[in-house]
Amino acid sequence: MSKDRVALYLQDAHPLDEAIQYVQYAEEKGFEAVWQAESRLVRDAIVPMAAYAATTKRIQVASGVTNNWTRNIGLLAATFLTLDDLAPNRIICGIGAWWDPLAKKVGIDRRKPLLAMRETVEVLRRLLNMETVTFHGEFHHVDGITLDVVHGRKEPRHVPIYIGATGLKMMELAGEIADGVCLNYLVHPRYNLEALDALEQGARRASRSLDDIDRPQLVICSVDHDRKRALDGARKMMTQYLGQQPHLMKASGVSQELLNEIHQVLTWPATEEEIESAMHLVPDDVVQMCTASGSPEEVKAKVREYMDNGATCPILYPLGDPRLMIEIFSTGYY
Repeated sequence: MSKDRVALYLQDAHPLDEAIQYVQYAEEKGFEAVWQAESRLVRDAIVPMAAYAATTKRIQVASGVTNNWTRNIGLLAATFLTLDDLAPNRIICGIGAWWDPLAKKVGIDRRKPLLAMRETVEVLRRLLNMETVTFHGEFHHVDGITLDVVHGRKEPRHVPIYIGATGLKMMELAGEIADGVCLNYLVHPRYNLEALDALEQGARRASRSLDDIDRPQLVICSVDHDRKRALDGARKMMTQYLGQQPHLMKASGVSQELLNEIHQVLTWPATEEEIESAMHLVPDDVVQMCTASGSPEEVKAKVREYMDNGATCPILYPLGDPRLMIEIFSTGYY
């Protein structure tokens, strides 16, 4: 078995019973973790995580990522305590600052996101350490609370906290206070170099080094023995992001000319028909710029680029057949 670290990422593309089977297969093939998404208002992370935790033996189970706004801090800590009861020492709390306009549409004002995250991580960590916590901050106010375990393990819980960061200030904060950072997808591998600089600055503030911070990275992976089918699978997602999140795409090196051309076809939000009609505008090299797409050899080479630029473990988001992707990466990528 290869020693290359590799993890699986799942959103809501598969029925939950199928997702459980993919996680079990990933465990069998030596994957170290599964990260369950929670972003759009579709599938929360906690229920699938519980399902994966209850039906596996070894694989780590991570939220990829939940947010620090929608669960009261006491409930958030109790939730991860409960998951740790299901799978002791296999749970990872991945947490991010969420995004607008969705947060605003459900009544959340994401003000001072750095301070809000700092307070959340501090109180959450202390509660999972089984401390009695009094904390009066700007976002969290708790008075003498503890995870009140009567029946079960009363010792501190080992639940690492990873911050899902894209912006460099949040990356610095992750370097200062988190056990790890979940690096984003649809970025060019060279983005990682900036991210690592910010992480290192934050780490220095806490008298830590970059090596103290785990750095798994989400990577969109569309792999097939039919290269064209693999590329077309990723092209659709890439087209959608080019139309709807051009700032992210421009930062990754996509030309303004291509963005302008696509914006003549796509509206906001883009319809399925508009995305289909704009796909032909996106060439293969742009698809492969920010995704691991194509033949097995090509996707492994792209994953190596992210790893060579500072990621510590790819978290592979399958666009095609998850079983095929798991098989291909079960033998490593170096």
